[in-house]
Amino acid sequence: MLHLGTETDSLTTATAPAAPGTPVAAAPPEEHGAAPCDLVTVPARQGLEAVDILRRDAAQDVGPVLHDGACDTLGFLVPPGTAEAWDVPGSACTRTAGRGLRIPAEPPVTGSGWLLPPEADSPVTDPVVLRAALDQAARLIEAADSCC
Repeated sequence: MLHLGTETDSLTTATAPAAPGTPVAAAPPEEHGAAPCDLVTVPARQGLEAVDILRRDAAQDVGPVLHDGACDTLGFLVPPGTAEAWDVPGSACTRTAGRGLRIPAEPPVTGSGWLLPPEADSPVTDPVVLRAALDQAARLIEAADSCC
């Protein structure tokens, strides 16, 4: 599962704490992406549906998205401060002790990779838009699972 290490805290979580020794390798501000961000983690199935929903709508930007090595969870980079009000069931929003994770060129969690890598002009995902996409994804998954 995606975790940012010991310098983070989680406000709503459906995941276990990070294993000791899995620190964040955040890039300094002068490197890729100067803006800090929080990380919303969701189960991979719901996250992949949400990515599809967001990418179908050309008016919506989807920022960088991480996947864990086992492909159990996806992590959406969102603006700092999102964790304070995040309350989507089945997901977690992690902040980095008030400092925010800076968008790194390399995945910040050991064993993870980029599903959608950061780009020079890539914004983080709007949490309101992400919440709507996650809600829609949950409804689609529920409908698919209940029809069989």
